[in-house]
Amino acid sequence: MKIGLIGAGAIGQYLLKHAEGHSDLNITSVFVRNYDKYQHLEDQFDVEVFTDFKAFLNAETDIIVEAANVETSKILLPEMIKVKDVMLISIGALADEALLKAVSKAGSKTLHLPSGAIGGLDLVQNAKALGNLESVTLTTRKPAASLVSQPITNETIVFEGKAKDAIDKFPKNMNVSIILSLAGLGIDRTKVVLIADPEASKNTHTINVSGGFGDAEFTISNQPLPENPKTSALAALSVFAALERMATNIKIG
Repeated sequence: MKIGLIGAGAIGQYLLKHAEGHSDLNITSVFVRNYDKYQHLEDQFDVEVFTDFKAFLNAETDIIVEAANVETSKILLPEMIKVKDVMLISIGALADEALLKAVSKAGSKTLHLPSGAIGGLDLVQNAKALGNLESVTLTTRKPAASLVSQPITNETIVFEGKAKDAIDKFPKNMNVSIILSLAGLGIDRTKVVLIADPEASKNTHTINVSGGFGDAEFTISNQPLPENPKTSALAALSVFAALERMATNIKIG
């Protein structure tokens, strides 16, 4: 499978490194803003580096993986999805309901959304089938300094309410709530609790779901990506693994 990559930051570099020599994944082109800064990737990973977006889109690829940022995604996604399948890492862009509607139009190519820093989305989607999903709650616990400006000594709930409002108030902290909402009941019916914890060293997400199928609870505690502590290792792994699953003829879940 030939892959076009947008962005060469932490996750982009992670994908380039781990796709190198892979029998099924072949990153052939990379789109960046600054050619001089990333020219070395051409020799290092045998890719073609583009700064012209239309030329990048016209390159021979089976899928484009966005590994840039929310702002770039909002600009480029509507044009990309018309002509190529896309894997979107900056899922925060889909908090823009107008953008979500635009990429969902009939005739658009397939938009792939990796699970990122959480898991269990297959269970959520299964429970949703035939109206069997009744409630979804996400409780996220983060190091206090990432959520509050003043030092605190005790864990503090900084938000409790709908995912839609959490996304508005904490846009940089709620990518998980967006993917969970899309898999389940939507941003108006997904409940979010966001906790600032002065004792926490990792981001921890607990998801509770219930409905006609029964009840489930699962917790994910994320280690940071060594290349970039602001990114969870599981988020990077989820992208690479999603691409691997696409390339195989055995589908699970």
